[in-house]
Amino acid sequence: MATLRELKTRIGSVASTQKTTSAMKMISSSKMRKATGQLQRLSPYRHMVQHVISHLLVTDQQFDSPLIAEREVQRVALVVFGSDDGLCGGFNVNIFKQLLVSIKEVRQQYGQQVGITVIPVGKKMTKAVGKIVGKDIQMEKVALNTRSGSEDLYAFTDLMKTRFLEHAYDRVEMLYMHFISTGKQVFTREQLLPVSYQGLADNVDPRAANSPCLFEPDANTIFNTVLPLHIKSMLQDVFIQSTASEQSARVMAMQAASDNAKELLDELQLEYNKLRQQGITTELLDILGGQVER
Repeated sequence: MATLRELKTRIGSVASTQKTTSAMKMISSSKMRKATGQLQRLSPYRHMVQHVISHLLVTDQQFDSPLIAEREVQRVALVVFGSDDGLCGGFNVNIFKQLLVSIKEVRQQYGQQVGITVIPVGKKMTKAVGKIVGKDIQMEKVALNTRSGSEDLYAFTDLMKTRFLEHAYDRVEMLYMHFISTGKQVFTREQLLPVSYQGLADNVDPRAANSPCLFEPDANTIFNTVLPLHIKSMLQDVFIQSTASEQSARVMAMQAASDNAKELLDELQLEYNKLRQQGITTELLDILGGQVER
């Protein structure tokens, strides 16, 4: 049985852990709110880009761009977004499991001989992907992490476009956690390149047909100007979604850790009080016993 001193030490340690997890939860909550705020600020920009594309597509013109060109898929790049830091529950584990599923699906869709390159974002994901690199799966490390700014993100977008245009990759997909709420994030697999023309058409604002526009110099030139902006906004949205999901997962993990610490603290405090009461009772009995002997 533990002594009072040992219990007091354990209580102090658990109390310190609870304070730490509570503080980390507050920090993660702040970072999550910052990320969701970035999503809200990005929304008008994405809406404007889609608005321009909608006006272009309702003209029923044929658009030509190497960024929408479909070709035989011989090599696929999977950009998988994880985290640089731990203590976020099963965030990275769940994404990695879905990555393995996605690799299997890619092979089923394009054949077992298709080349697969995984591009991990985040130290934890890079370490996990390193375990599956082999003859059939390659890994490309890039200068992008969860703390990267807009310039690094845009540079990465340009790199992916260059790789696609040079036929290094015939298809680029993004794997990430889509932020729904603090308690819910959904794994999402989304095509980045080539840009899905059908996907653009499905998102056309029907009101665009009622407000025809004049295009200068011509619709196809504007389409080729706006399309790279659409790609950048997609990647930026995915990056922020992943960041918000990571912090959300960390909030939930720290909340669970804090709750467990509180429960353990209550149990230790109860055991301490019982042991202390038992000691007091023993001392009183010894005193009473001494008086009787007199």
